[in-house]
Amino acid sequence: MSHLNYIWPLSGGLLIGLSAALYLLLDGRIAGISGLTASAFGWTGAGISPLGIGFIGGIVGGAAIAFTYIRHAELTIVSSPMLLIAGGLLVGFGTRLGSGCTSGHGVCGLARLSPRSLVATATFMAVAAATVYVMRHLIGGL
Repeated sequence: MSHLNYIWPLSGGLLIGLSAALYLLLDGRIAGISGLTASAFGWTGAGISPLGIGFIGGIVGGAAIAFTYIRHAELTIVSSPMLLIAGGLLVGFGTRLGSGCTSGHGVCGLARLSPRSLVATATFMAVAAATVYVMRHLIGGL
């Protein structure tokens, strides 16, 4: 089935686009994972959002279904747990500082031709490329 390997990422991308469009049409809000996670846990000051819980539940449930029925991901942690925790905290801080995450800016913001999202997405990509370069060529993959 290797000639059909493009179907899974293509169908996933279509579902992400469809869910983001439906969220915008039905709720009038931009579907960004950081904002939806904050609303699901009540961190926005507006209380716990059932729609945020459903969206996050769909992400976790979809990943569980894919892992169970489609293919098993091989996860190899090559860094120290403390480095991973520090990285996660920095990403969380960055999403709050940048008023959104890669899904909000990259998927929804670029689709709306938002200049702020264009700058944010270009920054995400440049920092990611620089991080990969530094980790692979200068540090040697801690």
